[in-house]
Amino acid sequence: MSDSNSATSTHNPTPTDAGPVPLSPREWPVWIGVGILWLMARIPWVMQRALGKGIGKILHALMGSRRKVAARNIELTFPSLSAAERDALVRKHFVALGTSLFEFSRAWWGSIKPLQRKLQIEGLEHLQAAVDAGKGVILVSGHFTTLEVCGRLLTQFLPVAGMYRPYSSKAMEWAVKRGRLRYASAMFQKTEMRPAVKFLKQGGVLWYAPDQDPSRGDTVFVDFFGIPANSLASTHSLARLSGSKVICFSHARLQDGTYRMSLSPALDPYPSKDATQDTAVIISAIEEMARQAPEQYLWIHRRFKRQPDGRNLYADS
Repeated sequence: MSDSNSATSTHNPTPTDAGPVPLSPREWPVWIGVGILWLMARIPWVMQRALGKGIGKILHALMGSRRKVAARNIELTFPSLSAAERDALVRKHFVALGTSLFEFSRAWWGSIKPLQRKLQIEGLEHLQAAVDAGKGVILVSGHFTTLEVCGRLLTQFLPVAGMYRPYSSKAMEWAVKRGRLRYASAMFQKTEMRPAVKFLKQGGVLWYAPDQDPSRGDTVFVDFFGIPANSLASTHSLARLSGSKVICFSHARLQDGTYRMSLSPALDPYPSKDATQDTAVIISAIEEMARQAPEQYLWIHRRFKRQPDGRNLYADS
């Protein structure tokens, strides 16, 4: 059965609709994986946390290349740590990755009621004030293992949309987008700048994480942990084009399973006329978030793969 004939609807995906269900045979293995994740979302939360630790240890053992990338990133960003301390942080990071499998699946397809019981949130008044003033809001965060579940927890308080990079698999893209649209008011691909700007001009709240080294888009080099990092200037562009406020959204899972979320006052002045300066402000804010919960930042990403002088900081990773 072809993708075009495999759905009850024939329209294309939009920011508020996942579109037709892709059921071609080449997607069947992905659907099996999605089914496993859907079942994982239904395991009791206490068991999920315990299993997450075990899965994290397995991932640490099996994902050799990613383990080396994480170790190199932590070596670069926390040079004052001893070798033993860096190794311990890498291991904690993989435990966070293991737990995030359950956090992501629960956010997309499960219930967050058990997580709501231990939720700390501060600064919600800053976000509410901007919304009440009729302003669009760009919620800036980073790629942390808790990003999806904390995004869903935030939508309990007011509608929030997201901006994301789509999955290469059509089945995974459909399943995740459909799951996200259970709680997000819209989901914009990173290339859908025009509809995202329109959404912001209408007073919408848009979650965005501009902290990875992108393959395309307007970028500038700014320091991240004192190291030049190729970074998207999109927050600057979105704010200038839409007139939106920019608020930093930090989130982390504490040792006892409590989720801590914090919303900053709107950045002021922001934006300026200088894209590099504005991007440096955003990346500096994300650095501070990573310092607060270092084991939960996505260190397996080659954040410093492009350097102004052409150096390869991962030559041995």
